[in-house]
Amino acid sequence: MRTTDDWITTPITRDLLRGALDLERTEHGLLPHRLPASARAQNNDGQLAMAESQPSGVRLALRTRATALELDTLPTKRAYVGAPPRPDGVYDLLVDGRPAGRGSVAGGNTLTIDMTTGTAGVEPGPVGTLRFTDLPEGDKDIEIWLPHNETTELVALRTDAPVEPAPDPGRRVWLHHGSSISHGSDAASPTTTWPALAASLGGVELVNLGLGGGALLDPFTARAMRDTPADLISVKIGINVVNADLMRLRAFGPAVHGFLDTIREGHPTAPLLVVSPILCPVHEDTPGPLAPDFADGHVRFVATGDPAERASGKLTLNVIRDELSRIVTQRAADDENLYHLDGRELYGRADAADLPLPDGIHPDAATHRLIGERFAKLAFADRGAFAG
Repeated sequence: MRTTDDWITTPITRDLLRGALDLERTEHGLLPHRLPASARAQNNDGQLAMAESQPSGVRLALRTRATALELDTLPTKRAYVGAPPRPDGVYDLLVDGRPAGRGSVAGGNTLTIDMTTGTAGVEPGPVGTLRFTDLPEGDKDIEIWLPHNETTELVALRTDAPVEPAPDPGRRVWLHHGSSISHGSDAASPTTTWPALAASLGGVELVNLGLGGGALLDPFTARAMRDTPADLISVKIGINVVNADLMRLRAFGPAVHGFLDTIREGHPTAPLLVVSPILCPVHEDTPGPLAPDFADGHVRFVATGDPAERASGKLTLNVIRDELSRIVTQRAADDENLYHLDGRELYGRADAADLPLPDGIHPDAATHRLIGERFAKLAFADRGAFAG
């Protein structure tokens, strides 16, 4: 083991990070955020606050000759009353773009959530250390992808050789917004969420604004997207609007128009892809709200609305798909860079038979890979919305 004198401590600064829209100084270090402070100030939803602080797609990007590194972090882990313990968050190591290791950090804070009452409490815990050793000799580019589903305060970075920011790879930047499925849900690791997989296959730099429970057409999210530099933009709309029972059809259409109008203020000609929901049998024709079911000791979700309520404007996934298709067709007459993708092309009825959603809502690791590969094939290939 190396002694303290062998290590070089490098301050963690914005130029060492990619995928975050803001950094907050805390008593321990730096907390990456995926929404800017202006958006966070307008949010009053604890679920969204938790989701945006979980660094899906955020990574340290370094150029170094180091063969060993340590990263001290303070994670905040989630626990749900009545559900089995969750595994520790995963960090992925890439060396020159190739997978080179994986690890977790023990300890940290614990956020315990009771989904039946909507209450939560935090138990403080200690800072932990992630270690990678036996890295290749010589200059190399290193990326450490932070856990996609675990709030992570960055405390200290130590290496056995100097580090500097990795050079700009010169790739197009893809800005994506969606629900917990885009956030990463039950993916195996941060580089295997479907957006991360699609970005890798498409050769682009990802900024992931997939926000668990938070794809609700919030104006502050649209403004964050408007103000974020990007070459390619996609928005995946639907599942959260239904399972939150947030609005009726009368409000949904204008909200979508307003969201797209705001994005276009900052990105008037960038390819903009509107993606409707993947297949989710729970909500295809049954409105929300969604409710957890712990009957067998595992969390499953059920829709509690009545299909007959569609007549009064309640939203289901099929209603939303039809409305999104109509809206994009209407707008595309004046916007040649606006595109539509039916989410069932990413995961449809035949896929549900082979790869059912384990909790009724969220894809597992294999399904994330399927969705990522299909998105890359549809969006980045010739004639796709994001064709190079």
